[in-house]
Amino acid sequence: MSFWVYILRCRDGSYYTGHTDNLEKRVAEHQTGLCEGYTASRLPVELVFSQEFSSRTEALAMEQQIKGWSRRKKEAMMRGDWNEVNRLSRGKHRHER
Repeated sequence: MSFWVYILRCRDGSYYTGHTDNLEKRVAEHQTGLCEGYTASRLPVELVFSQEFSSRTEALAMEQQIKGWSRRKKEAMMRGDWNEVNRLSRGKHRHER
């Protein structure tokens, strides 16, 4: 079984990060407003990033890590710019201004 970390871009431009064992179903639930909470009031939402993991533990750990990141760092990861992700990881406050 696969597990996924995903990021949705909401109508207001904000990002929502979650994890699931059924990516298509979960995204559809967000898109139709079945997921109460953050995304329900920010529809429509669009899937902008997903990464597969072999265990729920790994997916949840990555979700929690991403949720602690700045917007710039999330966007660098979504672009696949790992040099920028690493740069933003060092001296967090000094580099994100």
